[in-house]
Amino acid sequence: MSDDKTIQAEAAAFRRLVEHLRKRTDVQNIDLMNQAGFCRNCLSKWYHAALTDLGAEQEYEESRSEIYGMPYNEWKKRYHTEPTAEQQAEFLRSQSQANH
Repeated sequence: MSDDKTIQAEAAAFRRLVEHLRKRTDVQNIDLMNQAGFCRNCLSKWYHAALTDLGAEQEYEESRSEIYGMPYNEWKKRYHTEPTAEQQAEFLRSQSQANH
């Protein structure tokens, strides 16, 4: 497959992932971190870093808004719930395992 087709496929998969995460507002970032080791904020940082690597100038908050589909503070007000004690404990366990 050509490099161009690979880039197009990767871009389409990325857009599909972002759209999926925008629709699944019921899934909290801590759930994503506990299960997959990344969350919307991680994806925002990776996206922002890629833009920076390509020489594009964009504020991080703008990159984060592109991933969330709205400003982060608005998403947080609408959809964020405080993590349970169990979620926090799982997060700490997963972080300690990742550091070994």
